[in-house]
Amino acid sequence: VLQSSNSLKASYEDWLLTYGLSVSPFHLRWQTALFNRQFYSWGRWKPKFLYLWFSVGMVFGIVAMFGSVILLGKTLLQTLTQMLTEAPKAQNDRMLQVVVSVSSLGPCLRTVYRAKVPGVNLPVSQLTYFFSAILISGVIHEVGHAVAAIREQVRFNGFGIFIFIVYPGAFVDLFTTHLQLISPVQQLRIFCAGVWHNFVLGVASFMVLFLLPAILFPFYYTGVGALVTEVAEDSPANGPRGLFVGDLVTNLQDCPVYNVEDWSSCLGDISEKSQVGYCVSAATLQQLSFPARVYRRLDGTVECCSNNSLTDICFSYSNKLDSHLYACLPARKVIEASKVCRSNMDCHKDFVPSLCVTPSLENQTRLIRVKHPPHIDMLYVGHPMHLQYTVSLSSFVPRQNFLSIDLPVVIETFCKYLISLSGALAVINAVPCFALDGQWILNSFLEATLSSLIVEKQNRELVGFLILLAGSALLAANVALGLWMVTAR
Repeated sequence: VLQSSNSLKASYEDWLLTYGLSVSPFHLRWQTALFNRQFYSWGRWKPKFLYLWFSVGMVFGIVAMFGSVILLGKTLLQTLTQMLTEAPKAQNDRMLQVVVSVSSLGPCLRTVYRAKVPGVNLPVSQLTYFFSAILISGVIHEVGHAVAAIREQVRFNGFGIFIFIVYPGAFVDLFTTHLQLISPVQQLRIFCAGVWHNFVLGVASFMVLFLLPAILFPFYYTGVGALVTEVAEDSPANGPRGLFVGDLVTNLQDCPVYNVEDWSSCLGDISEKSQVGYCVSAATLQQLSFPARVYRRLDGTVECCSNNSLTDICFSYSNKLDSHLYACLPARKVIEASKVCRSNMDCHKDFVPSLCVTPSLENQTRLIRVKHPPHIDMLYVGHPMHLQYTVSLSSFVPRQNFLSIDLPVVIETFCKYLISLSGALAVINAVPCFALDGQWILNSFLEATLSSLIVEKQNRELVGFLILLAGSALLAANVALGLWMVTAR
């Protein structure tokens, strides 16, 4: 039995070796030489251009190394400040949090921009974008190393991809002896190529995002409103008089909506400002109002509708004799065809005597009129941000019915993930920290700049070690505090 077991194990290991597979706890890795010819073709294409390309990348990598330390220091102070405050800022304000993968030159600690952690604060619907962007960013990073190495006459052994726990990534296998034989400047071109390519990928994604209206112009038009692409089942906008997929939102109260950014901006303004009122003629007010008991809520606001009606809302208003009057009115009849106001003065422009009646609602609750012609206006009562989080929209309206309303959203979302994740990879890999690209960038940089000032190589290595120790501590502190902020709050 033991011999049979050993034979099976040997066959399994041979099979893995044949196909370039490596399996270990939490880690699956595949390496191949199938793409070597393609990589060598890229590395030998236009040598002068590649020399200039990777020289620019070298300068960027060195600047990024120093800049990443400043950024991490600022992020650490920001996180500590938030921890010490009673009401920390939204998680979107934090810059860097953690994800783990491996680079071609050693284990790499990657980060996800804006604190995206699957299962904690990343929606399941976004996982495809998240993991695809990580994989593409990692592949582009490693392609940079590989092409730069071939350009500098370093032997390239193979390319591979891996999955660490659930996170995908890529790596390249370079001949270490060749790396050690070339000059420090040549090494810098290779070591900086990864972060340089991540930066270029982020810029390219930003350009696609910026130019998307022009790119999609033959098929989609913009600037006419925000197109509803999804309404969550538990959304307060769900219902027979709510919003439906394909509706075009043009106004929130008196705030015009031309795109998704306007939708978010209008909701933000409505949330921050006090509730607007509506101009109602004195005759209509007298006709619609009915006697009701007035009482105060726990938060100090006033309620005057005691019949549990789904159509009536308590409104407050003032006249020449009394400044604290309340009336329970049917909301839709009051609001439809009424203009918004802040005081009675805003309603005096009409020849008919009118008063400005304001919904008397709980604190942070707003009554919002949402225009989505040709449908009847939706009246929403609740916190404006609930509307923001449960309704998905797009700025792109299809010119033809057969065109997908989701395609522009998919492209937009994917570009945003590429920008954030590729940018994060560029920043973190440049940190002078053990096992990151920044370690090798720092060592080559010190060799290239301090060899005449510090003659003893041992002393230069000591300086590099101390800097790496400080950079590693800075990064570790950011990771630890960042994870705590994501999971504990």
